[in-house]
Amino acid sequence: MIRSFSLALAVFLLAFAPGCGGGGMGSPGGGGGGGASATATISKTVSGRFGLAISTSFQPAEWDYTLFQSFPGLTAPLGNLQPQHIRLQGISQGIPQTSSSTWDFTILDAITQPVLTVADRSPEFQIAKAPPFMYTAGDSGNSFLDLTFAPLAGYTQNLVEYYNVPGGFPAPDGQHASPSGIPITWWGIYNEPNINNNLTPQQYVHMYNTVVPAMQAVDPSLRFAAIELADFSGQAQAWVPPFVSGVNARVDVMATHFYSSCNQKDSDQQVFATVPGFASEVQFFYSQMATNPALASVPVWVTENNVNADFQGANGMSTCNPSQVFVTDQRGSSAFFAAWRPYVFSQLGKAGAQALYHWDFAADAQYGEVNASTSQLQLSYWVDYWLERMFPSSPGAELLQYTSTDNTDLELLPVANSDGSVVIMVANHAVNAATDNDGPGTPRTVVVDVSALGAFSSGALLLIDANTNLANGPTETPVTPSTQVTISLDGYGVAFLTLKP
Repeated sequence: MIRSFSLALAVFLLAFAPGCGGGGMGSPGGGGGGGASATATISKTVSGRFGLAISTSFQPAEWDYTLFQSFPGLTAPLGNLQPQHIRLQGISQGIPQTSSSTWDFTILDAITQPVLTVADRSPEFQIAKAPPFMYTAGDSGNSFLDLTFAPLAGYTQNLVEYYNVPGGFPAPDGQHASPSGIPITWWGIYNEPNINNNLTPQQYVHMYNTVVPAMQAVDPSLRFAAIELADFSGQAQAWVPPFVSGVNARVDVMATHFYSSCNQKDSDQQVFATVPGFASEVQFFYSQMATNPALASVPVWVTENNVNADFQGANGMSTCNPSQVFVTDQRGSSAFFAAWRPYVFSQLGKAGAQALYHWDFAADAQYGEVNASTSQLQLSYWVDYWLERMFPSSPGAELLQYTSTDNTDLELLPVANSDGSVVIMVANHAVNAATDNDGPGTPRTVVVDVSALGAFSSGALLLIDANTNLANGPTETPVTPSTQVTISLDGYGVAFLTLKP
């Protein structure tokens, strides 16, 4: 996401029609019980592989670049998320070329250099925008001056030289080189081209085919993420086929972005109803990519995801809905998120997506896993922390078939690991009232039948909900293995049942 993105995103609510989830159930322990009950029966039959990495994002710019200066200890909780290829999206003053002859990496590197030391030390650097002077009237919201994209290609080459070439690159204002010397392998080519700078699908294909070879000429080892679409009503259908048929440069990942809303007034029910559509879009990507042999084995990553894409515009008004006063959507870090994100995670992973990125790591209650003003962890942090630990993307796991008496309000994700253990996730997204907005959800109790899986020697249950301790996170409680395990959720939340042989 870019703070100045087009108001076309205001129609985001229309993105995905309501539908039922892909298998549901669930309720994990620690809750008080009560509420409607369901039964879920887990089969030992394998239905496929599951391997969805969880990652997170940063947007280096003048409003947030002091994060690690203010809170240097944040690299520890960032690393504890075990994120894959952390995403960097420098915009505004985070774009280092300030004129045709001057550069300033101060703001960009204030975020980038600490990130380069964390986790896999291999971020995805998204080249979200060109320097302002490459656009009409020097305004980064306007059209490109040069639709050959040769100036943009030159800029991207300098970025690669700065981070990946010893000694960096020379410029009229001096030599510029990354102080760490840690190279960046993964690069995203532009941000949401469908809502930025009046680009057409064909122009984006030309941009991609121009920029990627130019960057490879500097460093042939680079890897590339394509499109990074603002994925709402009809956009994938308009943009993916032209790209698939027209691209001739290297593509390592096809990427897209999913938000459930752009209006804080949308009800919980409306927000949850968008989730099955995310999975359908991923399946559409794969169906189109299969028509081009060069893309047939390329994975789909969701490089931005959160509940609400709106943000405060001029005079405190909503950017997506300019006639409304902007209101922070608390559902990005409340108990609602503990039901919504696991539901999204399960649906996307079952559809074959291989990475899911939170937008973004340090922000407010609407967006952040961490509160950027205080460095305190939010509930969203613990949801992502445990999704990655319960379902590590490497080596991945085998999806188990199941049946459930409630596929409407409960999402089930059962997997078998190579060590013989089984993890069963139950997310309760049952809405208490149709008009609820960041409501409490409604209780659900689930009887999980694992008799077909054989005997287990130990078990544990972990619950994330409104009662979770934000400072320390949830705590697993022992479970005595049995052919049936009862799980209760008091409202919105997620439970993880682990059984070990």
